[in-house]
Amino acid sequence: MKKIYTLNSCDTCRKMIKEVAPGDDVTMIDIKQEGILAKDLDAAAKKLGSYEALFSKKAVKYRTMGLNQKVLSEKEMRELILSEYTFLKRPLIIIGRTFISGATKESIGLAKEAIHGS
Repeated sequence: MKKIYTLNSCDTCRKMIKEVAPGDDVTMIDIKQEGILAKDLDAAAKKLGSYEALFSKKAVKYRTMGLNQKVLSEKEMRELILSEYTFLKRPLIIIGRTFISGATKESIGLAKEAIHGS
């Protein structure tokens, strides 16, 4: 399985994807249009250690909904990510059993290695 959950309108996602240069064998999924599959979210949370590792606290809705004033449980984070694309830390890259979340220098390197093997 090779998937990248991304947001087509996100400059950071576009820049990272351009740098990683996934091939045609990688399925690109626009989370705004299609959302994330619960099974993929659950697998990523298990591999990365928590739903918090996949939860974006940079989302505007995080503050406007007052979530920054609360302590969210793992279950609440899961439900928020599944119900609203903006809460998924992106991009989320799934290559086999490798899961990479977010757009950092480290994640770009990991994604390149996972996709291209170098």
